[in-house]
Amino acid sequence: MITLVVRHTIRATPERLFDAWTRPEQLVEWWGPEGVTCIGPSVDLRVGGAYRIGNRMPDGSEIWIVGVFEAVERPHRLTYSWRLEGSDGEPERVTVRFEPRGTDTEVIVTHERVANETLRDQHQQGWHGCLEGLARYIVRT
Repeated sequence: MITLVVRHTIRATPERLFDAWTRPEQLVEWWGPEGVTCIGPSVDLRVGGAYRIGNRMPDGSEIWIVGVFEAVERPHRLTYSWRLEGSDGEPERVTVRFEPRGTDTEVIVTHERVANETLRDQHQQGWHGCLEGLARYIVRT
């Protein structure tokens, strides 16, 4: 299994970024790489709570990501399982850390249990796009 780590520093507090990451009304504003639209997110923000996030792809197809929260430590860390809805097998795991760096916060996404390099590369592209979208959203609000 492969582990991927993606980092991005954003001018915002950990609290602000944690909320943007966990509130559906904010997720729809920034989630997804360029060309992907977030649809129908639901978040039950507690250990054992489920989430479901829809991605409408540029071709109109939809992919749903689902999982369960394993750790919720506002505003510094989230850990949750990750899989495509309807897929079989062991879910992947994502940990997001929000680490203060002066007036900025470094967002560190660790994506574990990735099955192969092709999937890792897809996740890397997706996470970079998500974090860039989050940074743009924070500047706008």
